[in-house]
Amino acid sequence: TRRSFLKWSGVAAGGTALVASTTNLGMPGSGPKAAAEGLADADKTVWSACTVNCGSRCPLRLQVKDGTVVRVLPDNTGDDSLGSQRVRSCVRGRSIRHRIYNPDRLKKPLRRKAGTKRGDGQWEEISWDEALSEIATKMEGIKEEYGNEAFYINYGTGVLGSTMACSWPPNETAFARLMNTWGGYLDHYGDYSTNQITQAYPYFYGDWVAGNSLDDAENAQLQVMFGNNPLETRMSGGGLTFVTQQTKKASDVRTIIVDPRYSDTTVGIADEWVALRPGTDAALVAGLIHVMLQEDLHDQDFLDTHCVGFDEDHMPDGAPENASYRSYVEGKGTDGTEKTPEWAADITGVPATHIRSLAREIAGAKPCAITQGWGPQRHANGEDASRSIFLLAAVTGNIGKVGGGTGAREGGVGLPIVKTFNTSLTNTDSNKIISSFSWLDAIDHGDQMDTFNAGVLEKPEPGVRAGKVPVDDEGNPTNIKLDVPIKMVWNYGSNSLVNQTGDNNASVEILQDESKAELIVTCDIQMTVSARYSDYVLPGTSTSEENDIHPGENATPMAYGIISSQAIDPLYECRTVFDICGGLAEHLGVSDQYYDGKDREDWLRDAVKATQAEDPDIPDYEDWKEMGLFRKNAGSVISLQEFRDDPEANPLSTPSGKIEIYSDRLARMAEKWTFDDFRPELVGDKLNPLPEYTDTWEGVLDSRESEKYPLQLIGHHYKQRTHSSYGNVDWMQEAHHQTAWINPIDAQERGISNDDDVFLYNDRGTVMIGARVTERIAPGVVSLPQGAWYTPQPSSEITPPPGANPEMPVDTGGNTNTLTSLHPSPLAKGNAVHTAIVQLVKA
Repeated sequence: TRRSFLKWSGVAAGGTALVASTTNLGMPGSGPKAAAEGLADADKTVWSACTVNCGSRCPLRLQVKDGTVVRVLPDNTGDDSLGSQRVRSCVRGRSIRHRIYNPDRLKKPLRRKAGTKRGDGQWEEISWDEALSEIATKMEGIKEEYGNEAFYINYGTGVLGSTMACSWPPNETAFARLMNTWGGYLDHYGDYSTNQITQAYPYFYGDWVAGNSLDDAENAQLQVMFGNNPLETRMSGGGLTFVTQQTKKASDVRTIIVDPRYSDTTVGIADEWVALRPGTDAALVAGLIHVMLQEDLHDQDFLDTHCVGFDEDHMPDGAPENASYRSYVEGKGTDGTEKTPEWAADITGVPATHIRSLAREIAGAKPCAITQGWGPQRHANGEDASRSIFLLAAVTGNIGKVGGGTGAREGGVGLPIVKTFNTSLTNTDSNKIISSFSWLDAIDHGDQMDTFNAGVLEKPEPGVRAGKVPVDDEGNPTNIKLDVPIKMVWNYGSNSLVNQTGDNNASVEILQDESKAELIVTCDIQMTVSARYSDYVLPGTSTSEENDIHPGENATPMAYGIISSQAIDPLYECRTVFDICGGLAEHLGVSDQYYDGKDREDWLRDAVKATQAEDPDIPDYEDWKEMGLFRKNAGSVISLQEFRDDPEANPLSTPSGKIEIYSDRLARMAEKWTFDDFRPELVGDKLNPLPEYTDTWEGVLDSRESEKYPLQLIGHHYKQRTHSSYGNVDWMQEAHHQTAWINPIDAQERGISNDDDVFLYNDRGTVMIGARVTERIAPGVVSLPQGAWYTPQPSSEITPPPGANPEMPVDTGGNTNTLTSLHPSPLAKGNAVHTAIVQLVKA
C-alpha cells in the first residue's frame, strides 16, 4: 500500500521528516541544510496553514516542485520570546501532505447508487452539473413541502480555522450565505466542545467569560487546572505548549492538575496530580469549600460585594429558605447531607485528608490561578460541574485579579478578523435554534421538540454564543416548538454525521431511514466516515489548493493571523466550497445575491479592509499575503478586572448585575423542564439553581452498582489527530496507536496485559482494540481516545464477547462514540459523551 501510494502521489512519503528518507527515495536535496531549510531546487515555497480544530492555527511553508507539494516546512519567523514566538506546527501539521495526497481523497462528485442504503459504500461518479442540478431540484421540493425550517447545516469544525472555507459556526459558512439568499435555515447554538459550559455561563456570569491567559500564571502562587490539557489538545506553536512551558520555566509556579488521567500536561508541567472519578468535579469543589468554611479560609468580602446566592443573607427575593450554596454545603438544604471531605472522598475517590490539604493550599495561595478545560463539562452534569469550578474561583476571591482567574478556560487574544462574506447576509426568516447536539433528534422527531423537552430556543443576537430561553413579561420561561423535522442536512468539513456524535449505531439507524432525512449532502476532501452516510459527496479543496485568511488563536500574549496562498492547482475535479455553493446558487436562481459582484479574492481583500478599521496595525492584503504570518504582542488577558474593581460601575449581564451563585432563572426553568419524553430509561437529569453535584445516569453510582458495566468510560483528546482530522494519515497512525487505557488494578482482575486485544462493550455497541495498561488512568476508569474512525465489522466476521449485544457490529477502529449515548445534558442539551459505563474483557 505504501509503495503504490508513493507511486500514485508522485512524492516520497518520507520527504517531510528525515534527510535519509529524501536521499533513499531519490528526492532532490539532502543533508542538514535540506532538513532545516527545505529543498534548494523547489520551484516555489508558499505560505499555507493547518486549519483543523485544535484551537490553534499554524502556518506551513509548502515547497512545490512540478505542481506537487514535496516538502512541508515550519514557520521561520519570530523568535523564542513570549509575545513574538515562532508558531511551530505540530506533528499533525507537518504530515499535511499525507492529507493532501491521501488514498481517501475525493476526486469527483459521487451519487449514492439507487437501491442501496446510506453507508453501503455504493457510489457512481457524476458530473458537477448533474450533482448540483439534482441537489437543487431536491432542495426546491423540500422547501415547497416543508419550508426553510427543514434545512439544517450540520455541526462540523474540520475547517474552523479559515475565513472563506470556514465550516463553523453555521452563520459564517458559504452554505449559510446561500441559504440566507433563499429563505434561511434552522440554526444551532453551542458546539460539541463547549455546549454545557456555554449554556452555564449566562446563569453565573451573564455571558461567556474567559479565564486569565495562561502566561499570567507567572503572577500566581499556585495554578490549579481542572481537566485542562493544553500540551496535548493545543500542542503546537499556535497553541499553548510553548506558553505553558515557558511560563512554568520562568516562574516555577506550583501546578496541580485535577483529571482522571495523567495527561501530557501533567507530565510536562504539573507538581501534583489529583486523580478523581469522571463527572465528580462538583463534589470535589463542595468538599473543598466545606473545609474553607470550617476553617474561615474563604473570601467573604468578595462574596458579599460581588456575588448573589452564596449565603442566606445574599439571596434573591423570593428564593426558598436554606437554598443558598452555604446551606447546601452545611447540609441545611433539601438533601440534608453535609458535604464533608469524607462525603466528597466517597464520590470522587480523592482521599478526605487530601481534600483537606488541597483546600488549605488553594485558599492560602494569594493569588491562585484556577482554570478548567472542557472535559469536566462534557458530562451529563456538565453545566453544574463547570459552574462549580467558577464558584471555587469566587469563594477564594481570585476573580479579576492578576495571577488569579475566573475558573473558566484560559483566555486568549486574537486579531479581529471581520468575515464580511460570511456575515453580510443574515438568516431573518426563522428565530428558532436548536442545540448543536440535537440534530439527530430533530431528524427523528423534530415536530415533537420544544423549549421544555428539547431546548428549542430563540436565535440570539449575532456574536452571542448561547441561545435565549423565551420568557414572558415577568421573566417566566415560555415554550416554542419546531414545526417540522429536519429533512435536508448539509455536512461540510465535518465528520459529525457519524463518528463525532454519540452512539454511532443509533446514529446510523436514524440516517439510513430515508423517510426521515430525505437529502444528505457531504462536502469534504476525504471519504470520511460521515461521507459514507450521505446521498451526494462533493469533493472540496484543501487549504493548499485555495487562498484564505486564518485567524490565529491561543498563543497569548501574541496575536497573529495567516494569509495562505494557493500552492497547487485543485486536484482531480475538486472545487472550493465558495464555488460549490455558488454553483448551487445559480441553479436556485440566487447567484447575484450570493456573489454580490465579488469573487473569492475580492471578498478576502474586503475582509482585510474591514479588519484594518478595527485594528490599524493590520497590513494591506498584498503585503500580508507576501509575509504569510503577521504577529503582534497584544498582552495578557485578565478577565473581569473592571468588575472586580467596581462592580456597581461595571455590572455583569446577569439580572442582578453580579455573579449569580444561585440562579433564579434556573429555578424557574426547573419548574417547566421535562426530561423523559424521548429516553425515559436514562434518569437523573435535573436543573439546579446551585452548582450542585448530581450523580446522573451512567455516573459513579451506576458503575459501582452494575455488575454488567462496572467501568466509567471517557474519551480523551489525542495527539494522533484533531478530533477525527488526520485520523486516516499513515504517519500519525504509526506514531500514535489507538489503545484503551486501563489501570493495572482493573487489568489484573480481567487477566489483561499490555497490548492484549480487548473488547469494550455496553448495550449501545462493542469495540475491539488493543489495551494500554498504565497507572496514568484512575482505577475504575477506561479512556478510549476520541476521534478514531468508526470501522464496523459484522458480528458474523468478529464474534462479540458474551454479554455484548450480538446484533451490533464490532468496531475495530476504536471509536469512543460506538459506546456513548445520544442522550443530551439537561440544560444545554449538549453531548454528554464522557458519561458512559462499559465492561472490558480480554478478546
